[in-house]
Amino acid sequence: MNLFRKLALAATLSVIAWISVALVVAQNVRIDGGPFFHGRQVFRLWQNFDLRAGETAQDVVVVSGSTTISGRVEGDVVAVLGPVRLEPTADVRGSVIVVGGDVTVVEGAKVERDFMVFGGASTLPPSFYPGHEHIEIGNAWMGAQLRAVVPWVTYGLLWGRLIVVSIGWVWWFVAIALILTMAINLMLHSAVGHSADTLAARPASAFMTGLLMLLLTGPVTLLLGATIIGLAIVPFVLCAVFVAWITGKVAVSRWIGRTILGYGPDDTRQQALLAVVVGFASICLLYAVPIVGLVTWALVGVLGLGAASLTVMSALRRERGPRRKARKDSAPAEDAAPPLPPLPAAAPLEHPGMAFVQAEPQAMPAAADVEPPPPISGAAGLALMTRASFLDRVVAGVLDIAFVVFLFNAFLDRYLLVSDVEAQFVLLFAYFVTFWAWKGTTLGGIVCNLRVTRLNGAPLAGADAVVRGLASIFSFVPFGLGFLWILRDPNQQAWHDTITGTCVVKVPRDYPL
Repeated sequence: MNLFRKLALAATLSVIAWISVALVVAQNVRIDGGPFFHGRQVFRLWQNFDLRAGETAQDVVVVSGSTTISGRVEGDVVAVLGPVRLEPTADVRGSVIVVGGDVTVVEGAKVERDFMVFGGASTLPPSFYPGHEHIEIGNAWMGAQLRAVVPWVTYGLLWGRLIVVSIGWVWWFVAIALILTMAINLMLHSAVGHSADTLAARPASAFMTGLLMLLLTGPVTLLLGATIIGLAIVPFVLCAVFVAWITGKVAVSRWIGRTILGYGPDDTRQQALLAVVVGFASICLLYAVPIVGLVTWALVGVLGLGAASLTVMSALRRERGPRRKARKDSAPAEDAAPPLPPLPAAAPLEHPGMAFVQAEPQAMPAAADVEPPPPISGAAGLALMTRASFLDRVVAGVLDIAFVVFLFNAFLDRYLLVSDVEAQFVLLFAYFVTFWAWKGTTLGGIVCNLRVTRLNGAPLAGADAVVRGLASIFSFVPFGLGFLWILRDPNQQAWHDTITGTCVVKVPRDYPL
């Protein structure tokens, strides 16, 4: 019940927020009829507008309707998906911006600022010159294609559905989406299957995880984009979220298809493909229902993103667990000497005049009784630990950059005389170098259990930390290629690790700092 109460509270707050936005817009935009006087703003949606000669308006915005200007406009004229005509008495003190519509300007009309047309044709007299920029992009064909979207917006999106059965081009998009869904399922059969298993086992956890991912993606992206170094990581973060979202949506289709067809988690490729097709068709049927369509689209996206994220985290835990356990169990066995086989009993010897006493065989100590050597510690032990993965290093770096950006914006920005970019770069450099030389790690490394060490296990000195910091710039400059080198290097070293002879290792949680 707690989960449903939280969801209901979140939905109520969202409705209140949208109502507040609508009230703010309603206070700033007036929809008036009759004569227009100075200071009035005009907004028309799916209606035509005609400003007659002698009338004055402040700003004119028309969406999906024709616009005719014969009077004076103190501000801008903006028309979206509709034609615009400027009569000889038209006097526009601002700019004219038209998207997806044709423009006709009659001799004598004036535009004092910019004249911009995107996706439409313009008919202009030879003497027409706007006061500033004159920009035209696209042609009449592009405008016609843009206007073809209007029925989908009118009868689909505003009705809360994504599929309008009567619009033909929508089915082309459905067919393309089905082909891509089937291709992703075939190429990522195992990954999609694990995500579908996660949905079947933990649907509520998948939903909450996906919602959390959506809420954190925006703030994390803004924090990273505040610095040049973090800006290079933003594309990778967005790509990872997009791939997880797409893969998760395919997993949702497969999960629904499994449920309908009665398949289990061990389905074959043919069964998985059939399940994906059935699940995709079921989702499309819901997309065509008013209001339910948008709700289904949101739920499928959140569930898919959460299932893919949980699957990746589970795979990382499985990957780390067996490796660490195998290393712990195998180390004493390699150092301990193998047990010797027991000696055979001595046979009695007979010799004239001599008597031999048969010695009792002594049992050798068992391997379990041999005390294993103490675990390797110190510098040598640190060098033999598992190398940190690319994902671990990325997460630690994101945490470090977010901390430095917060520290700069909260405390240091007002006291520095240099530009923000230079100050943040110097602060990042000093932060990493100081922590590497002091503790062999950073705050993000402490959270992710990472340590920076030399290849022989020796800690970094101050000079080593400075050289590694300078070499990191070399890894960053060519579009971050030096950092991506970790993915293909057998020792999981970046360029600056190779230059300075260092590596980043994964330590146990109880490893001393």
